[in-house]
Amino acid sequence: MAGFVKSLLTIWRIAMPYFCSEEQRRARILLISVIALELGLVAVTVLLNRWYNGFYGALQDRNWSAFVYQITYFCGIAVAATVLTAYKQYLNQWLEIRWRRWMTNYYLEHWLTSATHYRMQLIGDRADNPDQRIAEDIRLFIERTLTISVGFVSAMAVVASFIVILWILSADAPLHLYHTTFAIPGYLVWTALVYALFGTAVSHVIGRALIGLNFNQQRYEADFRFNLVRVRENSEQIALLGGEPTEIDRLRTRFEKVVANWYLIMSRQKRLSFFTVGFTQVAIVFPIIVVSPTYFAGVMQLGGLMQTATAFATVQTALSYFVTIYRDFAEWRAVIARLDGFERAIGTARDVASKPSRVEVISHPTKSELAMAGLSVQLPTGAPLVATEDLVIKAGQTALITGPSGSGKSTLFRAVAGVWPFGVGTIVVPAGAEVMILPQRPYFAVASLIEAVSYPSEPDTFGSARICEVLQAVGLPALALRLSEEAHWNQILSLGEQQRLSIARAVLHTPDYLFLDEATASVDEQSEAKLYALLQESLPGVTIISIGHRSTLFAFHDRRFALHPGHDSHYVRETGG
Repeated sequence: MAGFVKSLLTIWRIAMPYFCSEEQRRARILLISVIALELGLVAVTVLLNRWYNGFYGALQDRNWSAFVYQITYFCGIAVAATVLTAYKQYLNQWLEIRWRRWMTNYYLEHWLTSATHYRMQLIGDRADNPDQRIAEDIRLFIERTLTISVGFVSAMAVVASFIVILWILSADAPLHLYHTTFAIPGYLVWTALVYALFGTAVSHVIGRALIGLNFNQQRYEADFRFNLVRVRENSEQIALLGGEPTEIDRLRTRFEKVVANWYLIMSRQKRLSFFTVGFTQVAIVFPIIVVSPTYFAGVMQLGGLMQTATAFATVQTALSYFVTIYRDFAEWRAVIARLDGFERAIGTARDVASKPSRVEVISHPTKSELAMAGLSVQLPTGAPLVATEDLVIKAGQTALITGPSGSGKSTLFRAVAGVWPFGVGTIVVPAGAEVMILPQRPYFAVASLIEAVSYPSEPDTFGSARICEVLQAVGLPALALRLSEEAHWNQILSLGEQQRLSIARAVLHTPDYLFLDEATASVDEQSEAKLYALLQESLPGVTIISIGHRSTLFAFHDRRFALHPGHDSHYVRETGG
């Protein structure tokens, strides 16, 4: 029970932001409309139940006029049911897509804003495959929430409507056994209730394992799909290394988890199906069996028998609601758990960035230099990585940082960018200064070339002529003819070409502080010299701080720093200029 209440609170926390958002008026109107149409269908069901009595009574009496009237009456009920069902589905789908659009934007914003997605990876969160949680789990959550909640409202409305009918029928046709009449108030209601509670309890005992199994199935499916994408994106490296057999084995291993868990789901669903299908089949004749002694005793007519059986079956079905939707309910619980875990992982990553003890990046309104004061960058585990006392780089200077691989050079750049909060100390940058960091392996969106090179700015920010000019300058004249071509540029271009394109991006954006994390390591030394000369010529006054290992880089930097191993971490020390 505690777990069920916890799930309800989680559903409320996930669902309510939409209905309290800027779209709340339309969202609530749509939800109320869907519920109203569902209740309208319940009213149609009540009318249909009354129709059974008159229709079968007309058949039993062979009354042609009454028969024609009942057929005409049924046509009116059928038209009403058709209209209500069609509009309920239409408005329900309208609400689904609007809700999904809002939730998708909400999660995208919270996941991607302020490098939260990056910190989630750093702290090793358990919210695996965020892409699946946003693309699939949101859709499933909304579909299942509307289906189950509106269905539950409908079931309760059915119970409230038909209990009165059953109670009256219980009085009109008291229980008749062995030529003895038993006047039990509402015995049909109590019989339906006991039957439904029995079915619900047994279904839960059999099917509750499906909640965890569905959770794992979604995780295994997403993991398998993610690794297929990784193979596609790294096909060149895999082909060059001859790694296809290894990848096949790795993918088969992951898919075997999908298969093994699916067998467990099959086995559990088989047991659940045996019970639920049998339970549903028995429910067809069970009410007739209950009232048949009264019918054969001559106390009840055929129309009354059919009305009673239909009313009993309707109440029993409504009370057995969770028996009939238990599979969907189990999947729904798994989806809720995944979205809840995703939200908690986002919250944890944001909390890390807001802790008092962290690397803090401050925009100073008066200072014109980059300063690091008492900086100690740490690993997410708290282990020290790289430290510096007081380091100041004035505007327009160029500095080169060297050191052994793994000493923390790139992590120092991440701290300057504000995406690495682990550690203590302060980094001061001038207010309004634009900082750009170019990594060794650049990122380009799968889009047109003009969009890829303009990223993260809009594609019309710089103009085609200016982009063509810069592409010529970085040594990519052939790309100037492909600005409108949409492609996966990280796969099409060599790493050296990607680094040239990354330099072109920096020239276009004209940052105040440019950090190059081995951003020219994949081009030859002569080309590297031309690229640095281009930066100094195109970006006069820019502060350039580079990480590199080549001694040829010394000529392009005024100051040099090196990371030296210390007692517990590496220390940044100036070595000359």
